[in-house]
Amino acid sequence: MEKEFMERRLNMNRRRFLSRLGMGVGGVALGSLLIPDLFSGSGEELAVKGLPHFAPKAKRIIYLFQNGAPSQLDLFDYKPMLQKMHSQELPASIRMGQRLTGMTADQKKFPLAGSFFKFNQYGESGAWMSELLPNTSKIADDLCIVQSMFTEAINHDPALTFFQTGAQVGNRPSMGSWYSYGLGSENKNLPAFCVLLSKGKGNGQGVYSKLWSNGFLDSIHQGVQFSSGEHPVLYLNNPESIDKDDRRKMLDKLAQLNQESYNEFEDPEITAKIQQYEMAYRMQTAVPDITDISKEPEDIVKLYGPDCLTPGTYAANCLLARKLSENGVRFVQLYHQGWDAHGNLPAEIKGQCQDVDRASAALVTDLKQRGLLDETLVIWGGEFGRTNYCQGLLTKENYGRDHHPRCFTIWMAGGGVKPGLYGQTDEFGYNIIKDPVHVYDFHATVMQLMGLNHEQLTFKHLGRRYRLTDVAGKVVNGLIA
Repeated sequence: MEKEFMERRLNMNRRRFLSRLGMGVGGVALGSLLIPDLFSGSGEELAVKGLPHFAPKAKRIIYLFQNGAPSQLDLFDYKPMLQKMHSQELPASIRMGQRLTGMTADQKKFPLAGSFFKFNQYGESGAWMSELLPNTSKIADDLCIVQSMFTEAINHDPALTFFQTGAQVGNRPSMGSWYSYGLGSENKNLPAFCVLLSKGKGNGQGVYSKLWSNGFLDSIHQGVQFSSGEHPVLYLNNPESIDKDDRRKMLDKLAQLNQESYNEFEDPEITAKIQQYEMAYRMQTAVPDITDISKEPEDIVKLYGPDCLTPGTYAANCLLARKLSENGVRFVQLYHQGWDAHGNLPAEIKGQCQDVDRASAALVTDLKQRGLLDETLVIWGGEFGRTNYCQGLLTKENYGRDHHPRCFTIWMAGGGVKPGLYGQTDEFGYNIIKDPVHVYDFHATVMQLMGLNHEQLTFKHLGRRYRLTDVAGKVVNGLIA
């Protein structure tokens, strides 16, 4: 009996206890009597029991990841100097012999490429935006536009993996998994971390499951991928001839067997499996209702555009992200492919913006009109930027841009960020001259907005304590309202 009680005690955490008992003062007091150390511990221990380290500004995140790297110079970072020096050689004093990709390392010339698209200023901040973003420009006053992001990797796979996991190699927990681990889910019928994929008209770079992997965290924290098919979550439905009651009986028996196995081996992954089976059972009711876009009113369909009625499109995924977020999903990750414009950039980026501009702005507007933007952090951006010089042949009608990790632009909205412009690049758009923001700084700041201390949310694996920001990162207070 004593061993059984200790096992139950070790598997009881603050989130589970309070969800069963209620959040009343009496419940809290009783909890502290029954389990004296339930409310004690360091800041590191607090988060993994389901509570933030301090009062959060945001409760949820929707990350609109633009896979392939959008050209900041054709969208957000207006550079008249590039127009003035169009087709002239990039000064060696600007490039300073910096690292190039294998695609342009053998180029003998680096002709500057001014954007083909017109720019105007919008909002109180006077943010410059391209004519390709007519809808995003309308929400300029809601955006925190960071023009001084930089990263270390120069190729897609390591750069994308670095942004999503804090490391350039695989087998690390993704951002969403860390938030699931630290904060849990707000809805017991839905996962804490969901993933949505879409593909645009441009040159695509692949995405892969390691980007939403739980890594060395318990498997309950892995991202759940939603598909555009008849069944949004694979293997969720019952097989033919199996009804809900039969499924319940089967899961109860399976849980008994798993519990016996856990009692013998004490492997925490066994309890994670039990949780996964129970989550899948509860999702059978919740998922079909949330993914049913036919119930959305006409004004919402008009806001997002007709593409939102086609499952698997970027617009449909933005609308689904809103529905998941408002139903308590902690972290919704979208990946939109097609931004890798090494050649034919004017045509490709135009098509990409037609896919994402309206729906991205609609998501922010929709959240705002529902009173959800203040507690939901929306992030838009890719894994690095694009060069100010042309890759290959520069003509009057066409140009391409190579990878550029030295500086690029992302934007954020809601969730406690400070609207306006942050950071600055030089007149050539090649180097940062004010307020640089490294990927680790970005991670640390987003965690701060979610009420987490990035240095304290750790997990011990193979004798070392890991965290999303590894051994670096600082909170950028200038981004926080």
